[in-house]
Amino acid sequence: EVQLVATGGGLVQPGGSLRLSCVASGFPFSTNCMGWFRQAPGKGREGVATIDEGTTTYLDSVKGRFTISKDTAKNTVTLQMNNLQPEDTGMYYCAPVCWIGPGAKYVFWGQGTQVTVSS
Repeated sequence: EVQLVATGGGLVQPGGSLRLSCVASGFPFSTNCMGWFRQAPGKGREGVATIDEGTTTYLDSVKGRFTISKDTAKNTVTLQMNNLQPEDTGMYYCAPVCWIGPGAKYVFWGQGTQVTVSS
């Protein structure tokens, strides 16, 4: 059974930082591409960052601000988010999917973690 438990969200002011973590199980984590995705209110899920065998890819709007990393010993993928902006607000999820941009699809999204950027 696939389990994806994302934590670390919260309320932060514009320009602030958050570090999201996701513990994964139920699939071969070490060999799978992992991604972080977000869903703003009223919108579909979009991929913001992926990591595949050390190669990282980012949505243009988060390049230079977000960093994805993967710890295979702990089955954990992390998203460091700096200089957060109101448009980064949304529910954030991780998944073993390599997809950047809108239209992200997966079956077992997990509960996600809420990120709210507001003054």
